[in-house]
Amino acid sequence: MSADGASLADFFASPTVQAALIVGGVVAIVTGIVGVFTVMRGQSFAGHALADLGAVGGSGAFLIGISQLWGFVGAGIIAALLMEAIGIRRIQGRDIATGVVFGFGMGLTALFLFWDTTLGHTSNAAISVLFGSLFVLNHNLIPAVIVLGIIALLLIGAVYRWLLVESVDHDLAVARGVPVRLAGIVFLIALALAVELSSLTIGAILSTALLIGPASSALLMTRRFGLAVALSAVLGVAVTWVGCFISYESYYWAGPRGSWPASFCIVTLVFLLYLGTRLAVALRRTRHRRPSATVPAPGTASEAAVP
Repeated sequence: MSADGASLADFFASPTVQAALIVGGVVAIVTGIVGVFTVMRGQSFAGHALADLGAVGGSGAFLIGISQLWGFVGAGIIAALLMEAIGIRRIQGRDIATGVVFGFGMGLTALFLFWDTTLGHTSNAAISVLFGSLFVLNHNLIPAVIVLGIIALLLIGAVYRWLLVESVDHDLAVARGVPVRLAGIVFLIALALAVELSSLTIGAILSTALLIGPASSALLMTRRFGLAVALSAVLGVAVTWVGCFISYESYYWAGPRGSWPASFCIVTLVFLLYLGTRLAVALRRTRHRRPSATVPAPGTASEAAVP
């Protein structure tokens, strides 16, 4: 590539990029797999709620001087356990109370971010918590992200069959003796880990996009559950890595405003992926429903009707 742009060799040779690709790839795989279960179980709302409440921990972590990863994860797991104790379906059905509680959580986030700026003198806290910091992650966090990602996937694997049966038919799962409550708790913890890891990379506000977007696109592409899980993980990694490259490359053509945020590039690709998949499915269904024009063969009823 010319001097006006970066080559792929330069891109992959950067230690900052390497860390971003490793963390982003791990997070994309976890969110892609967990996201399929989330969509099938109709718990996209839970993912959004966990992201909002996890931001409280992420912003509070700056105040006490620890990594925002642990703030995100700690607050997310506590929120997941509280949501399961109350009952996620009851929470979804209480719009007013839900809005007030989650609004209060975002209010705490705003207060903590204000204190981060005025007391802790951390000017980038708001951007880091709300919109991610994929290119400025501490390299020491890579092992922790990998371990937490593996834990999330192990939790999903442990209750895989239970979740699959319950996702198809809740009453059937109960009749077969599936421990629905235990499966729900384990799943919410795995979901919390996935959402909070995503919050670390693209921010609390945008994390739900990486959880839901690739999974929804994969489920539109295929009805085979196992294939949808694998496809969702692949799509998640693809949009994350391509988004990182676009953000890195934008330094050379974005002008005086600097590089585009990686979180923006990733979420935009997720949106375009989902939109393109929806359009492709709609066009395919339209072609299948369109009656084909046929020419009557000699001797058919239409020909015989002619006097």
